[in-house]
Amino acid sequence: MNIVYVLSPERQPLMPCAPAIARLLLKERKAKVMRRTPFTIKLISRPETICTQPLTLGVDTGSSVVGSAVADEQGSVLYLSEVELRNDIATTMKERAMKRRTRRTRKTRYRPAHFLNRKHSRKQDRFSPTMTSKIDAHLREIRFVQSLLPIQSIVLETGTFDPHALKNPEVLHKKWLYQKGINYGFANTRAFVLTRDDYTCQQCTGASKDQQLEVHHLVFRSQNGSDEETNLVTLCKTCHDSLHAGTITLKKTGKKKGKLLHATQMNSIRVQLLKRVEAEETWGFVTKEHRLLAGLPKEHIFDATMIATRGVKPTFCTTSILSKRCVCDGDYQQTKGVRSEQRIATGKIMGFRKFDKVRYLGQEYFIKGRMSTGYAILMDLSGNKVALKPIPKFDKMKRVSARSSWMMTQRTMPHSSFSLR
Repeated sequence: MNIVYVLSPERQPLMPCAPAIARLLLKERKAKVMRRTPFTIKLISRPETICTQPLTLGVDTGSSVVGSAVADEQGSVLYLSEVELRNDIATTMKERAMKRRTRRTRKTRYRPAHFLNRKHSRKQDRFSPTMTSKIDAHLREIRFVQSLLPIQSIVLETGTFDPHALKNPEVLHKKWLYQKGINYGFANTRAFVLTRDDYTCQQCTGASKDQQLEVHHLVFRSQNGSDEETNLVTLCKTCHDSLHAGTITLKKTGKKKGKLLHATQMNSIRVQLLKRVEAEETWGFVTKEHRLLAGLPKEHIFDATMIATRGVKPTFCTTSILSKRCVCDGDYQQTKGVRSEQRIATGKIMGFRKFDKVRYLGQEYFIKGRMSTGYAILMDLSGNKVALKPIPKFDKMKRVSARSSWMMTQRTMPHSSFSLR
């Protein structure tokens, strides 16, 4: 069962209706289609009476996936969505900086070097591009739901994390460890690792007679290796050079960095959302208890459902889930070729742009790449290339919706997961 979202002539959200009622309104030309996904209509004339119910928006915040749901006081669920946030911004910015540096070195060597000439780097209370993107994605989803349904209250499930305690749980029992960490009493991490290893090479245990000691990353920094002591080991220069030459191997294993990255991000996301949105706050352990009592599986949409219903057993009035994936606003690569001699078209080619949603042979896809000869490479919501033969042509596909800040599709909830009204 699905529902149709309704807007007033002034685009104010009203209570949704059944598909049959929407079909009659469209047939009698009392309404027109405003959006295909999710299907939304706008009334032509204002109704005599407008009755709305108090609806609650529940948001399961996150640093990778955000779940949201809307329910009324009786637990009837009217909206479900799942938003996949971007986690590739830092990588793409480093790649862009590398390409710009090589281009400037190659083509503008006569220009003097600039230093600290970026306004954003000197701005007060500035967030990193990754954090800005994730906070804006939460706010964009809230605004999107408010444009579809008459939301009266918002409930956010947030969490506060202690990265130091996650890294070293012993601090929960010994509070003084907050002031005296692992490196307490040492000049730096290198000095701690040398002392821990008793100033002895951990590969040859001093057999090489080499007195020069070095600290080695077990997982290389180029492979996202951590700078923590668990990823560092003491080696003499002879063993260190042999290791990088590939003549010897280490049996020890290290670890990659970033395990506490999402916990740190959630601390900032929580503060900013509560500051920018008038909302109530709930916590994960409360949502978990409500979800287990309702017998729902562990998914972001069901967590958001229990947040929106405030613990009332939900009745799903819709089985459609909006799946959204945040994408970049534009394409920053302008040229290609050894000397940047080939210009890349970032605008429309035959009326199509990258990330446009198109219909081809009865299926809906997204444009991954375009060719000026009139062909396109298509992909699914996850960004995986769809192997189609022959290669799709523009004149055989129809654009369903233009690109935006996210790609959006609709999927149906498994029947084993819900109970319909």
